[in-house]
Amino acid sequence: MASTPFTAPPPAAAASGQSVAPLRERLRAGFGLLGPRHPRHTLSVAELDTLSLPVGDDGVVVGVNAEGQPAVLGVNRPTPFDILLIGGLWTTQVLALRAAATGARVAVETGRPAHWAQVVQAVGGGQSGMTVHDVGRVPPQGASATAPVLVIRDCGMRPPRGRVVSAPWQSVLTLLPYLSPLAPRLMRQARLVGVQRVSPDESVEIGRVTGLPRREYEALPTLADGVTLWCTERDRQYVMTQPTDVEAGLLGAPRRMD
Repeated sequence: MASTPFTAPPPAAAASGQSVAPLRERLRAGFGLLGPRHPRHTLSVAELDTLSLPVGDDGVVVGVNAEGQPAVLGVNRPTPFDILLIGGLWTTQVLALRAAATGARVAVETGRPAHWAQVVQAVGGGQSGMTVHDVGRVPPQGASATAPVLVIRDCGMRPPRGRVVSAPWQSVLTLLPYLSPLAPRLMRQARLVGVQRVSPDESVEIGRVTGLPRREYEALPTLADGVTLWCTERDRQYVMTQPTDVEAGLLGAPRRMD
């Protein structure tokens, strides 16, 4: 057998007269090569405060907020998470693309599969990408920490109760194109509610159910395309979703109506 080219002892070992046997034994055992040796990097206590890591929230970048900062939606969670979006298909499909880009599998339950065909083709179908299912026909997804799932329910104004519900590592996003008789119940159940441009009458009802201040719900009929008001129990944030070049080429410009 030819000898490995990495049998010479490191300079430090040669200088100190140490045996190369331990290195050869390490190579035979399959533990890999010893890396280069460098002096340790040390900091004084006073210098610790100068360290910082540019790490923000983890999740899907849904757009930018009023301050121009990225707005991030944590879709992949170890606890059940229900999202309701009263808005357009365009925003929902952008969220689906971006969730898939984070490594989540996306399962779409819809009565209009043709509207999702190009998105599925862009992401790639199968268990590792995006799948489309008829209403009421979504199979168990087997979500886990290593294989999170986003279920998107695009089932019209009166979505039936889903067979697949939110669970650890499996979030569910329900899309309502407009306010419907089911909307109040869905808004109360959701952990996060997104509202795009609606009629004045709808905005009053949304304000009543969610407890929005009057100036907030009266602004809903004036929202521009691509703008969503995301609401939780304790926070509200206007977000502008701006498509990337790839998203714009696939889905077109932001729009409320489809």
